[in-house]
Amino acid sequence: MIESMFHLPVPVLEKILRPVIVYLCLILFLRIFGKRELAQLNPFDLVVLLCLSNTVQNSIIGDDNSVTGGVVGVFSLLTINWLLTRVLYRVPKLDKALASKATVLIRHGVVDLDAMKEEALTEVELRSVLHKQGFTDPAEVEKLVLEPNGNFYMEGIKALSDDAQRAELMREIKALAGEVKELKGMLAARE
Repeated sequence: MIESMFHLPVPVLEKILRPVIVYLCLILFLRIFGKRELAQLNPFDLVVLLCLSNTVQNSIIGDDNSVTGGVVGVFSLLTINWLLTRVLYRVPKLDKALASKATVLIRHGVVDLDAMKEEALTEVELRSVLHKQGFTDPAEVEKLVLEPNGNFYMEGIKALSDDAQRAELMREIKALAGEVKELKGMLAARE
């Protein structure tokens, strides 16, 4: 029993190459099919991502169900991921060439319908993204960007920033304090 747990029925090189090839193909296909799959915007996209892992399982492990085979597969996946991130970090031009471009969905409170169509993003999904960030209306948003990694970057339109509001309140308080002092002086002069 112990021997079958650790015996590799396939060559070690095959166990290393299978996950590396599947990993690179998944990266390529996710780049081709866009940022939406990474953003997990709706239940359908989430189901696709969950099914991907099951779909590629056999291509990664082959006919091997041994513990050793699983360890070699995990090690191969983590190694190729580590190597690829290091290469892309050291060669920014390659990273830029492989990355898709960010898509601006809202600019100055105006929704870009063409950009939404390009990303296959519905109005309901857009409103969901806004609500998660505490906004109710696109008019409240200065900029909403769907980044290449599937994250949303959002800037709200603010008449005054928090620091500016505090400074404004402090000026008003000082002005009121000055007026109160002046009124006290006038009352003291009457007595």
